Amino acid sequence: MKENGLLAKAIFFRGENMNITIINDCRDANAVGRQIARTSSLLDSPVSFVGVTSDIQAAGNIIDILDAIEENPGIILVNVAPRNGRAKRWENGTPFGYFWYKKVLVLASIDGFTLSFVKKFKLTKFVTVLDVPETLDQLIAGGALQNNLKDSITRTQFRSFDFLPRVAAYLSNGKKLRGEKLYIEDVSDAPPAIWWIDNFGNCKTTLLQEDVKVKNRFSSKIINLPYFSRLKDVPDKTPAIISGSSGLGEERFLEIVVQGGSAKKEFNISAGDAII
Repeated sequence: MKENGLLAKAIFFRGENMNITIINDCRDANAVGRQIARTSSLLDSPVSFVGVTSDIQAAGNIIDILDAIEENPGIILVNVAPRNGRAKRWENGTPFGYFWYKKVLVLASIDGFTLSFVKKFKLTKFVTVLDVPETLDQLIAGGALQNNLKDSITRTQFRSFDFLPRVAAYLSNGKKLRGEKLYIEDVSDAPPAIWWIDNFGNCKTTLLQEDVKVKNRFSSKIINLPYFSRLKDVPDKTPAIISGSSGLGEERFLEIVVQGGSAKKEFNISAGDAII
């Protein structure tokens, strides 16, 4: 069967090279350990973990992990789902949705900017949004879940542990789940901002080269910098904008850097800051 022009059925190889990555804002040692243990045991594969603090950080890491996996099979589990503020409108946090990109299953919370780069890179036409109780009924009917677990999973405050790994295991075995379509054009666009700061103080922006019309200079309300295609070409101690290492295929996010220094410190930048 076809979905979004890609294979809807998972290409899943137990015991072979399967990349599973969790991207999550529940990132303390206890939460990380429990998520990895549950996911690894259900999917019989090693699991890596990326801790984030916001939906825009999750968005960028989805792209970077897809880029790292390349043409290999994989699963990415993403959850940035606070229960406070505007999230109160949901029954128990933002819903989850899934789609396939090549051989990779992406299962993610759908609110905010989490899927904004999926939209920017045109990775899918739509996301299948799951209703938790209905999804659990489908897992029970398919023999993948005991009936007595439904109520506790529906109410859980830790869906990354109780819900996502079970759904991933079910889908990875070539099954499908019913849900409503969220068309990708209805996902929020990522604002011009900083989505990640690495340990060197290099600041990854949400912009690609095609987003900046003047190719030899980058200007915003906070910075006015020369552009270089590579970090190597930036003169020592010079602030600049470069095509960074993050991105997918030939499309790379622009980064604010200081050669031999820290752009974070130079411009007092924090992750999430707007750049225009």
